[in-house]
Amino acid sequence: MTITLPAPTAPRTDDRINNTAVYVSFGLAYVFGHGSAALSGGATPLLDMPSWLPMALLGTGLATGTVLATIAALRAQRDATGPEILSGRLLGLSWIVAFAALFLTITGLTSLTDTPDLADMLWPAGSGLMVGLIYIAEGAVRRNVLHYGLGTWLALISTAALSLGTPGLYWVLTLAGGGGYAVATLLEHRRLVTR
Repeated sequence: MTITLPAPTAPRTDDRINNTAVYVSFGLAYVFGHGSAALSGGATPLLDMPSWLPMALLGTGLATGTVLATIAALRAQRDATGPEILSGRLLGLSWIVAFAALFLTITGLTSLTDTPDLADMLWPAGSGLMVGLIYIAEGAVRRNVLHYGLGTWLALISTAALSLGTPGLYWVLTLAGGGGYAVATLLEHRRLVTR
């Protein structure tokens, strides 16, 4: 008597998630948030604006994008199987873990080196790194090459820009980060149309 076990199945490509609105929100957050920080920062600022404005613009765009990403992920899980639901929940928790770890890292570095201004560079660069790495993981789990590629781009440009100081860091995040989201938005539309 021969016992035949079912062959393992590969996770399906997740075409149920539409990231267009998420990419637009995050892209606008990069352009307006980091862009206003680039214009108003450095030794010779190009524009005089309140110090709270860049963070408010960035935070508004990121909060909107986060809500839209959560809605898209929940919508995609409506007909998901048990393993897919678990993967989605673990990916969702990875955002909390990543940013808690980033908070602890930045807090520790700034207190040990007694350079509180260092946080002004580490938060945008570190956030880009964390978002990029989570996008890479999500892209791999969901077999979404576009998401994986955007994550790779964000992780690399965010960390490379650290060597430029301010406002150079903000210019890179504005142009390369915002540009990456713009390209991803166009490619996401094409991906959804051709599926």
